[in-house]
Amino acid sequence: MGAMRQIKGVICILISIVMCWSASAANNKRYVNIVFIGNSITFGAGLPKPVHDAPPVKAALFLSKCPEVASVKYSNRGQSGCTTVDYLPDTNTLFPWAVRAADKFKDETWADLVFSIMLGTNDSAITGPNGAPASPEKYEENMKAIINQLLALYPSCKIVLHRPVWYSPNTYNGAMYLKEGLNRLQSYYPVLQSLVEEYAKRFPGQVFMGDTEAFDYFKANYLTDLIPEEGNAGTFYLHPNEKGAAVLGEYWGKAIMKVVAVSYTHLTLPTIRL
Repeated sequence: MGAMRQIKGVICILISIVMCWSASAANNKRYVNIVFIGNSITFGAGLPKPVHDAPPVKAALFLSKCPEVASVKYSNRGQSGCTTVDYLPDTNTLFPWAVRAADKFKDETWADLVFSIMLGTNDSAITGPNGAPASPEKYEENMKAIINQLLALYPSCKIVLHRPVWYSPNTYNGAMYLKEGLNRLQSYYPVLQSLVEEYAKRFPGQVFMGDTEAFDYFKANYLTDLIPEEGNAGTFYLHPNEKGAAVLGEYWGKAIMKVVAVSYTHLTLPTIRL
């Protein structure tokens, strides 16, 4: 009988611990505010209704369905044709636009402020966009300037750097990209990885590698997920269609979830020794 009472007692303790942990987890759901920084792909160019179908919309929708998330607010600051030069704080062009969006979330200190950034497509062009072509070294310099100013203005923010996605090697609209541009675009990926490693030492827990898989996805699925566009070198593929935007949004959403869920996943059951 004594042994039975001891077992029942241990079971009651375990039930109490699980209930307390569940309540704690519920109370620690994440509130997420996101400012999406990017170019026409982020904006949703070519989509019938970007306000409903752009990748940031789909990323926010994905996050809102995660059990660890209490609420999601976002602002899409994608601008067609823009480069890292256009987003440099010193140019006073697009950066203040992103700041105005972030400032609307500034008083919500209980929420995670996240900057989701995918820049580089237009930087990689041969001619056309402002500052193109940007060498990997120049791209790194520009990205550092953007990141440094965001960290200065929002010391507790999290910054997620997504790898720029694939475009066809004959892409040539108002700007000339072609194979040279695509090769240059791919040279930016190691730069992003290096930046994340560098900031991990100086600003631990604030700058993260985001999506790295969408590039290969669109390379393999461009016929079904990118919009065919007529250009100076034939039909090219650059912007996601509705299906592709949903896929890209989910890739971004998953990457952001990994970042904001860190605190949530630290809630673990204690070890009990009988």
